[in-house]
Amino acid sequence: MSQPNQYALLGERRFLPFFLTQFLGAFNDNVYKNALVILVAFHAASLSRLDAHTLSNLAQALFILPFFLFSATAGQIADKLEKSRLMRLVKLAEIAIMMVGAAGLFWSDLSLLLCALFLMGLHSTVFGPVKYSYLPQHLNEEEIVGGNGLVEMGTFLAILVGTLLGGFLIAEGSPGPVALTVLVLAVLGYLASRGIPLSPAAAPELAINWNPLSETWRILRFMRRDRVVFLSVLGISWYWFLGAVYLSQFPLYTKDVLSGKEGVVSMLLALFSVGVALGSLLCERLSGRRIEIGLVPFGSIGLTVFGIDLYFASSGLLPHAPIGSLEFLRDPAHWRLLADLALVGIFGGFYIVPLYTLIQTRSQPSERSRIIAGNNILNALFVVLAAVLSIGLLDLGLSIPQLFLAVALFNAAVAIYIYTLVPEFLMRFLIWLLVHTVYRLDKSGLENIPESGPAVLVCNHVSYVDGLVIAAACPRPVRFVMDHQIFKIPLLSFVFRTGRAIPIAPAREDPQALERAYDQIAKALEEGDIVGIFPEGKITYDGSLNPFRPGISRIVGRTPVPVVPLALRGLWGSFFSRRGGPAMTKWGRVAKRIYSRIALIAGPAVPAKDVTPEGLQAMVLGLRGDWL
Repeated sequence: MSQPNQYALLGERRFLPFFLTQFLGAFNDNVYKNALVILVAFHAASLSRLDAHTLSNLAQALFILPFFLFSATAGQIADKLEKSRLMRLVKLAEIAIMMVGAAGLFWSDLSLLLCALFLMGLHSTVFGPVKYSYLPQHLNEEEIVGGNGLVEMGTFLAILVGTLLGGFLIAEGSPGPVALTVLVLAVLGYLASRGIPLSPAAAPELAINWNPLSETWRILRFMRRDRVVFLSVLGISWYWFLGAVYLSQFPLYTKDVLSGKEGVVSMLLALFSVGVALGSLLCERLSGRRIEIGLVPFGSIGLTVFGIDLYFASSGLLPHAPIGSLEFLRDPAHWRLLADLALVGIFGGFYIVPLYTLIQTRSQPSERSRIIAGNNILNALFVVLAAVLSIGLLDLGLSIPQLFLAVALFNAAVAIYIYTLVPEFLMRFLIWLLVHTVYRLDKSGLENIPESGPAVLVCNHVSYVDGLVIAAACPRPVRFVMDHQIFKIPLLSFVFRTGRAIPIAPAREDPQALERAYDQIAKALEEGDIVGIFPEGKITYDGSLNPFRPGISRIVGRTPVPVVPLALRGLWGSFFSRRGGPAMTKWGRVAKRIYSRIALIAGPAVPAKDVTPEGLQAMVLGLRGDWL
């Protein structure tokens, strides 16, 4: 059943036990990992003859190594086995791993501590593909954005709270509180996993290839079959790159640039993590509970803008004696950089949630876990590349603020490259921008549009942006039949060409183009697409509804599909309408009608056998009412 908002999912058995399981796993990872890092940093001499710097890097390497070695195998296992059982087995393994870690803490045995850390990395490697492939099995399309937002929010808050708790518990060097905490968290994670509902295997017949190298290469190859999915994977890995650069530099950035104490490091981490969590939660509201990839360019713009401003906000700070977090907060000179850091996190949430959702929904169900496993491999690789690049640029003489500036500019270049390769992202962003800045869009009756299969949408034609408004509101992609003249308008041409619109011309102008249009419409419907047409054949000059032309009868006569009547309200008199003269010439209307309210209303679908132009016109007129 569809939920009114994402938070209602927390009361559902199909989501809450899974959410708690993944939250507790990420929480436990970071309690143990940060406690170990601090223990190594301050007590390295009592643990090993290696220095603290070497041990710290070794610990980080051991945690990430399983992602390279075992992600390919983990993806196959997640596709082959029933997921709730697999998650319970992983949680049982976590209890055993934490027993090894607790023993290492009590006996101050470095080999056991590092072994447990490696095994926790393996635990995360196995759980990752199950985690992201579970959601599409249990959430419907309008819930999956909100579900992913909650998962990302939970993950980043778990990282934050786990990191802070691990540091607090080990502060005095006593292993007892850490050992007890990680064991309790592991047991709680297992108990939560027992409530996860049955999740059938996606590919039970799959023969597992146990060779990680050949399987990794094979996964990376078949990921590239769907260009949008593959570039989305690269986009997620790039975000891991950015996050790794920021997070790894916080300690030295605080000490050398901000003249802050350890508490300021925790504050920066908290701001960044809470920002990502907040951005992730806001995705459902901003996307209208649909998969809105237009948020991805929006997120990348914010990552660049506020990353650049973080450099300027960090420049020119006067050196002073080290200060704590409260003193740091009281100084207005620091407020701008704190806002920048929080906004980098928020826009990161806008960026990452739609990409994960797109991968989940566009991947073949039988391959979904393996694609996510391939994503995890690339994520790990990009984290390593972030460390190498950071070391290299800092060794060349860049300051940490200059490093932040460099990665913000890199982000702009990467974004432009990706959106050039996949203009669908940019097209959706322009549509999203239109209905979230110029207009406030009310929607009603859109459940009448079939969730799958072909259909024709018919609507009154009021302005040059009618198709954009419908595309923004419709839960499925729409292939519009547009007058060929609209393809001469630069911005609209880009949007409609990217959306695979079908150009049409009157018979008196180009009869061959008209026949090609009908052929393309028939082909689109045969392939199961939604086709949108404006049966009036022109934009209204006086606000009234023009007679519907007989083309709709020809379309459904050739390919019998249901027809859904739509009505746009509130666009007459806008900058894009012909009220008072040619459209897009009366600039005074822009300011007057900014963020004005408009509406899209859908009526019940009409079977093909009952379709007539006159009947559809009467329905659209009734849906429109007196609100032009």
